[in-house]
Amino acid sequence: MFCLRILCIGDVVGSIGCDFLRSKLPALKQIKGIDFVICNGENSSDGNGITPSSAKFLFDSGVDVITLGNHTYRRKEAYDFIDENPFVVRPSNFPENLAPGVGIRNIDTGRRIISVINVMGNMCMDNNLDSAFDSIDKMLSKAESKIIIVDFHAETTSEKRAMGYYLDGKISAMFGTHTHVQTSDAQVLPNGSGYITDVGMTGTIHSVLGVKTDIIINKFKTRLPARFDLASGDCKMECAVFDIDDKTGKCISAESLRIE
Repeated sequence: MFCLRILCIGDVVGSIGCDFLRSKLPALKQIKGIDFVICNGENSSDGNGITPSSAKFLFDSGVDVITLGNHTYRRKEAYDFIDENPFVVRPSNFPENLAPGVGIRNIDTGRRIISVINVMGNMCMDNNLDSAFDSIDKMLSKAESKIIIVDFHAETTSEKRAMGYYLDGKISAMFGTHTHVQTSDAQVLPNGSGYITDVGMTGTIHSVLGVKTDIIINKFKTRLPARFDLASGDCKMECAVFDIDDKTGKCISAESLRIE
């Protein structure tokens, strides 16, 4: 049995998170024997969103596929890039044929095809997108491989857990993103799918989701709009490693990591 080791990296926050990822990812790939890297990059540009330059920085740092989320279309300069780059996946439940990009990419690595799907949750996300469950069914029908990895970008743990069990046995692994807080439940579900509710964040440790703490505290107290300036200081890269059986597409093991 040959195991494919897939690394899934939590939301990268701004240039600080990008720089830290670049400083740690090459060694981690070598130490862990990583074959394929998926990274959520929807916050990789300073001020939220993704730009062609921040995406290029992540790719040049060793990322194979970038997934996105609710900030996908924050930066208009990225629209064409999201639409045309074959290694960028946006949430599948944005309007098909109207929103730039696609919700699944079938990546030919030379030895095998890996299908990467991105979908966004409906609960507490302030959006009117199609049902995440209906959308994921459509994407599964477009997968060209038994090796299927899903980034479920969602707010609530209940919706993520429900999606995990819904997909158990249909995919290789699902990793949750969006909350920027790593959960302690990396596991293999009963029917052979890897799972973690939220893989976490790549950015400044002493922050509120990567932003200066005083800004967020003041926003909660005053309820006034605020500019989200990135916090500085020591950083972390939170991620998960899934070992996938190359022939069956089943997950053999799941491990969460925090690199400082």
